[in-house]
Amino acid sequence: MADPEAAYTDIITTMQVNIGLQCNQACKHCHVKGGPDRTEAMSREVMECCLDVFRNDEHLNTIDITGGAPEMNPDFRWFLKECCKLADTVYVRTNLTILEQPGYEDLPELYRDLGVTVFASLPYYREKDADRQRGKGVFQSSIRMLQKLNSLGIGEPGGSDLNLVYNPGGAFLPPEQGAMGDLYHQKLEKDFGIHFTNLFAITNNPVGRFGDFLERSGNLERYMNTLFDAYNPASEPAMMCRFQISVGYDGRIFDCDFNQAVDLPVTTKETIFDLRKHGIQKRHIALANHCYGCTAGQGSSCGGATN
Repeated sequence: MADPEAAYTDIITTMQVNIGLQCNQACKHCHVKGGPDRTEAMSREVMECCLDVFRNDEHLNTIDITGGAPEMNPDFRWFLKECCKLADTVYVRTNLTILEQPGYEDLPELYRDLGVTVFASLPYYREKDADRQRGKGVFQSSIRMLQKLNSLGIGEPGGSDLNLVYNPGGAFLPPEQGAMGDLYHQKLEKDFGIHFTNLFAITNNPVGRFGDFLERSGNLERYMNTLFDAYNPASEPAMMCRFQISVGYDGRIFDCDFNQAVDLPVTTKETIFDLRKHGIQKRHIALANHCYGCTAGQGSSCGGATN
């Protein structure tokens, strides 16, 4: 790393919690290989421990709930409500289509009532491109759910934030985030009357299903070289691993969700139960080649570009 200090955590302000790998979709780019056949789910015991750690840490202010489709965890609603009692900011990451499945239709209203920030995946503003990555019918379902969220004030002036997430559809880096956001705003408002707060462009890291695709297609080496060649040292200070902990469904601690996907835990090998005993300590970040995905070009994180 260009800056040796960037290899260590700074003050941790965000707890990202992956509460399960089950999902109603099986997207081609998914780094955790979420899908309908996955059964891994965080227990309430682990959730309660996460809440205890958050409650007792003076620096933590944000909880970021992810999956899979986190909504499919049986304790999701309870956990979300408890998070909102503690955190200044709560993010929920959704694939949108789950929100119109039987048993989940109440969630848009719950998101509005709790004032959570919704991060919604929408890989493109055109149906053909979005369905190619996520499956036939996904785009139209996503549009309906975005319109539903807007009807509740989410993503509208005065309402809670609605952020969209873009992932490239192939082995290339995302376009400049600001320009892509302007295009999304223009197209979605014109074609569907949809409003949203921000668009975040996230680089596809060479892990999970996307990593499998790169290997099968013979593109892994070329893509890794693309990441190496686009290395931007200015992105290092703002890397998400420096300011967050990532809790796996089993309570193990990781530096980020990508490390979780490749089973690369924190260098201290701690679990959330260890953190309940002694709190969050400064640590050396566990690094691997896929980390170049977060330092390429404009930088990348679960919150989009970092530079």
